Amino acid sequence: MLVAVAGNIGSGKTTLTTLLAKHYNWDTHFEDVDDNPYLNDFYNDMQRWSFNLQVYYLTSRISKIQEINASGKPTIQDRTLYEDAYIFAPNLHSMGLMTTRDFETYFSLFKLQETFIQPPDLLIYLRASVPTLVNQIQKRGRDYEESIRLDYLKRLNERYEAWISTYDQGKILIVDVDNNNFSEKAEDLGVIINGIDAELHGLFEAK
Repeated sequence: MLVAVAGNIGSGKTTLTTLLAKHYNWDTHFEDVDDNPYLNDFYNDMQRWSFNLQVYYLTSRISKIQEINASGKPTIQDRTLYEDAYIFAPNLHSMGLMTTRDFETYFSLFKLQETFIQPPDLLIYLRASVPTLVNQIQKRGRDYEESIRLDYLKRLNERYEAWISTYDQGKILIVDVDNNNFSEKAEDLGVIINGIDAELHGLFEAK
């Protein structure tokens, strides 16, 4: 079983993944942030490094999905393969930060790899407004995120909403982060856990 947590930068994916893994005793797969060789360069010069970054994410996430499948253990994953392909890469392309040639090459790679993987059994989407995202990004204080622009976060949010509105790969649970402080309030985390239990109960019944 694979549960995946999706959401914009600063929405709380890593925190929620950690909390749910502890509660359910699930294995975890986190987004490769600290060891990513392209992030610092990307935030300093997005146009130059956008293609490199997206290809790195594609190979990294495919590798992790293979690890999850091989383990046979219930796993929760921080961020999905689909977010790169349907949100980050096309957003970079539309902003003129990735050439059409590079985007088409990247998307062809994604479509090829997509045929070899299964979508998550449950997708948890963390919906958050731009002010909430900014507040949480500032709290964690990562140097390379200081230069993220508000219009960049806004564009990503718009693409997330468009993607979620048409998502049909499997079950989905939407969490309103503006009104759910799961990182600090146990009762708010409990609301999410109850929602997951309801979705997974139906999932297991169906299987």
